Amino acid sequence: MTSIGQSIEALVSEQGIDRDLVIEAMKEAVKAAARKQFKTHDKTGDSIQVDWNIEDGTIEISAQKEVVAEVENPSSELSLVEAQELAGDEVELGDMLLIPLPTEELGRIAAQTAKQILVQKVREAIREKVYEEYVDKIGTLVNGTVKRFERGDMIVDLGNNLEAILPKPEQARNETWNQGERIRVVIEDVSKDLKGQQIKVSRASAALLKRLFEMEVPEIYDDTVVIKSAVREPGDRAKIAVASNEKDVDPVGACVGMKGSRVQSIIKELRGEKIDIIEWSDEPSVFAANALSPAKVSQVRITDINNRKMEVIVNEDQLSLAIGKRGQNVRLATRLVGWDIDIVSEELLKKEIAQQMGKMMASGEAVPITALEGVTAAQAENLKEKGIADVEALAATSVDDLVDILDLSLDEAEKIIGAAKAIVEARNAQAGAGDEAAETTNATETATETIETAEETTATAETSDETTDTSVAPAEKTAEGETPTENSNIENAEVASEEDAENSTAKE
Repeated sequence: MTSIGQSIEALVSEQGIDRDLVIEAMKEAVKAAARKQFKTHDKTGDSIQVDWNIEDGTIEISAQKEVVAEVENPSSELSLVEAQELAGDEVELGDMLLIPLPTEELGRIAAQTAKQILVQKVREAIREKVYEEYVDKIGTLVNGTVKRFERGDMIVDLGNNLEAILPKPEQARNETWNQGERIRVVIEDVSKDLKGQQIKVSRASAALLKRLFEMEVPEIYDDTVVIKSAVREPGDRAKIAVASNEKDVDPVGACVGMKGSRVQSIIKELRGEKIDIIEWSDEPSVFAANALSPAKVSQVRITDINNRKMEVIVNEDQLSLAIGKRGQNVRLATRLVGWDIDIVSEELLKKEIAQQMGKMMASGEAVPITALEGVTAAQAENLKEKGIADVEALAATSVDDLVDILDLSLDEAEKIIGAAKAIVEARNAQAGAGDEAAETTNATETATETIETAEETTATAETSDETTDTSVAPAEKTAEGETPTENSNIENAEVASEEDAENSTAKE
């Protein structure tokens, strides 16, 4: 076997490429080089043919020419005399002859060109083979070895001279890997690009969580338990929803395993990532309540079914647990359920309801006792028979009396009376706010009237000043002695006083 034949066999065995594919690539490479080398035989190169001799393991180059009576195009035509000299007297006009060309005449440049084209064709063939082999394996789990690191990305050796890239965004932030360490990844994408690694793998995908559960839980592998959905915040927390196809099989228990053995092995593989296993339900409200685990949900209300929005009500002590650290728990639950979830405190909701009912009472509307949480229509009738017909009367009732009337526990009675008192307090607050508003209005009117009176007084004072100015002139004249009326009156008064004093002395 020639050296070319040996090279072809080596490519076939090492890369696993089809032999015919390699031979075709080699023929195209040699043909491209021959076109440049034998331009004198064929300027266009269209008549040059390259064949592979299987028996000898050699390449044969030839030029195809047509036998004609008169040659007009020497590159594609041959005279009958020349044809008979080459192929014998049996050649006739119109026959096509393959004229061998010497391969020894292929120069160094032509050989280099052929090598480059061959390498490119073989690389394309390898990538095409990899693509066809792995494109159907997207989402599957594969094992590899950490080979090297490139600008934060990790190159993983999958074996068979095949490398995959693990980009930095697809790595979990809590994981650190060393060169040569074994790693499990899930295939994220396969491309046909000629540059870089074709296969992109991930450690942050939710598909990795699913594949790990399929490996660890036999019930999932045999479809007794089905994974409905899974979401992750890689390195921190994950939620997975499972359902059972058999009534006797608990899907959550099957995934957890005896003393948590199954889920613990998955947590170990994910380097300590917390995993919540949720029981799936086709009822969105039930599924949402389960998805917010470990928080306990009091009530779920669907607010907008078209836009997939719901409101989840929890106790005050469960509020932070339902929201999670930096909103992580509710964020994962929203992605798992596929609905927008709004977390509301039960205490805050009760205050809002009490304020609304207080406004109703303040406006004169009657608030039925049945509007209180925990009071049924039959219980309302019993209270009415005892003279408790409205919320205000109920708020004034003692806990012991309510326990006797409705046969309730102390906690239930305290809860009902507390709700009634909250409504009454809200009513009083509304009424107080109304009185304050009325007082403010009256004060404003009084102040306005005072300002108007002050303005009128100021105008009157200005008028009096004008009158005083007018009477000043006569007073000045009197001071000058022209009209001594006031001085005369004073003298007459003094004389009269003296006469009175003499008369009283004479009487004595």
